[in-house]
Amino acid sequence: MNDFPKDFLFGTATASYQIEGAVHEDGRCDSIWDTFSHTPGRVVNGDTGDIACDSYHRWRDDIKLLADLGVNSYRFSIAMPRVMPVENGPVNERGLDFYERITDALLAEGIQPVATLYHWDLPQYLGDKGGWLNRETAYRLGEYAGVVAARLGDRIHTYTTLNEPWCSSYLSYGATEHAPGLGLGPGAFPAVHHLNLAHGLMTQAVRAEVGDRSECSVTCNLQLNRGDADAVHRLDLIANRVWLDPMLRGYYPDELFAITRGICDWSFIQDGDLEQIHQPIDVFGINYYNTGLLAMSDRPQFPQSTEASTAPGASDVDWLPTPGPHTEMGWNIDPDGLHDLLVRVHNDYPEIPLIVTENGMAVADTLETNPDGTRAVHDDLRIDYLRRHFEAARRAMDEGVDLRGYFVWSLMDNFEWAFGYTKRFGIVYVDYETLERTPKDSYHWYQRLIADRRIPDAA
Repeated sequence: MNDFPKDFLFGTATASYQIEGAVHEDGRCDSIWDTFSHTPGRVVNGDTGDIACDSYHRWRDDIKLLADLGVNSYRFSIAMPRVMPVENGPVNERGLDFYERITDALLAEGIQPVATLYHWDLPQYLGDKGGWLNRETAYRLGEYAGVVAARLGDRIHTYTTLNEPWCSSYLSYGATEHAPGLGLGPGAFPAVHHLNLAHGLMTQAVRAEVGDRSECSVTCNLQLNRGDADAVHRLDLIANRVWLDPMLRGYYPDELFAITRGICDWSFIQDGDLEQIHQPIDVFGINYYNTGLLAMSDRPQFPQSTEASTAPGASDVDWLPTPGPHTEMGWNIDPDGLHDLLVRVHNDYPEIPLIVTENGMAVADTLETNPDGTRAVHDDLRIDYLRRHFEAARRAMDEGVDLRGYFVWSLMDNFEWAFGYTKRFGIVYVDYETLERTPKDSYHWYQRLIADRRIPDAA
């Protein structure tokens, strides 16, 4: 069966630094991504988010695109640098006003706002004090969450505390690909714990303002790996259960401590932290793009020196090439992985409903001009990708997974972090010279899916 329930959330997703631009307007301070993108050699072509899609000024046009698409939900992120741009200083009302305008405009179109409170753009003044390596950052994020919830209240359908803390820790502090790019390997584990702590504190702060009138959530990019069972289990502990168990169960698995004993003593966990982290949430978000293929090597588990890594404690694991086809990001296309991941999380944590908060495909899109002068992007590969992933999600639902919604990444092409403007994920094409938006064929395909609540054919 390919029909979706009447209350199923169909949406698209964006992130503040990737689309807004206007980095020095209306009181916004620099974020760690402003610093990172302006550092030579960090981002392809030296691209930055200074202008991005200029959604700070064109947000009304973007909401019209959402309304025409027919989505009943939109996942956007709120930039802490706009809301709290001065350390220990006053709240920036102009920043809150901006997100309040977006929230009210969405509601006027019948679109439920889903607000991600942290999508990686940490204020640089917190970065200067160690960022997520500093425990105090978690408390500052808790305060910020309370400020946002006090202003926007229950007009927000769902408050999502964090987006992909794996990236905010391992990719940013363990490795060098994301801001601040410190490459500390196992030195990222304090960031892992402080992000978990921030999630709990942010959830409590939101609840203090809105109670149960809005939903609370968190979004993780969990890994679905295949291959050697020992390697898969090791990475499950490091990449998945390090978030799932504290947030949903109130503990870190003992096996995690065992496999990292040679590189981390976890002494940064303080009494009472796990009670703070383990807060009731209404839905758990999963971002899914691809799968991995693992094998054990003959290398030692721990290198002699601390080296950059997104998987500290797994130096003896090899990531093997995955069978094709692959996207422009080099990621394999494996819709069954989405099904398997949803089923796994449902089976292990059956009490929590799930939502696909991101899924999409980077394609080398080409903007064409039709004989009548209109413009179009024929992205059949993306349509096929989305169709097969929606089918995989629907199959998981048929097997009992409580899946509440699906957000396509992304509404529009945007600043793709360290890849700059070289990768296009949007279902709306953005001309980065004129900033003109052009709905792609995938936009119209998704429009039909939403209208019929049924997966259409690729054609």
